[in-house]
Amino acid sequence: MAQQDRAVRTRQELIRSAAEVFGRGGFADSSVSQICTRAGVSHGALHFHFRNKQALGEAVEAAAARTLLHVTGHVPPGHPEPLQLLVDTSHALVARLSRDPLLRAGFGLGSDAAWRGGALLARQWQDWVRLTLTVARRQGSLAADVVLDDAVQAVTAVVAGFEVLGRDDARWYARRAVTSFWRLTLPQLAAEAVRARTVAAGSSALASRDAEPALDDAWPTAR
Repeated sequence: MAQQDRAVRTRQELIRSAAEVFGRGGFADSSVSQICTRAGVSHGALHFHFRNKQALGEAVEAAAARTLLHVTGHVPPGHPEPLQLLVDTSHALVARLSRDPLLRAGFGLGSDAAWRGGALLARQWQDWVRLTLTVARRQGSLAADVVLDDAVQAVTAVVAGFEVLGRDDARWYARRAVTSFWRLTLPQLAAEAVRARTVAAGSSALASRDAEPALDDAWPTAR
């Protein structure tokens, strides 16, 4: 049991270290040696868990996708306030990006020209935004002239843009940056009856949305 626990910890540390190295230098310019040094393990230990750098990148992307799912959750078809859910979740996601190199690396790999993965976190986020806005449309929460595809593209692009801009300037991760976006957007997006009760800075439920995931949820198990 102790050996198995040690193997799980080593695997987790390798994924975490790879995320940090990929985040600094991109996938192509990151080496297995850099990752091993950062994790404090030998090349043999790395290759016990991962065939090569590609497999390690896939593990980073998969773990980041699980973290994103933890942040967003599933959208209940009858959610009473889907627009507030969208606002709160965007705040929770940007806050998590500000402190989680694994999640940042997952998004970063998706826009890395050298990466050939499959998780595509930006698409996962886009699908969640589309589902949430579809629920809002069905409930009459969107303004009548809002084109669903346009709204999905705008929200997806802006929140993904916070991740890109925040790599070089952490002010883009600030809550006030996300709030400013929603203050500008909600008057055009929300139906009049919903506009006044949708809080651009996030609702009181926001504090519970950004809890850390359990290790079993965030990390793949050892083989």
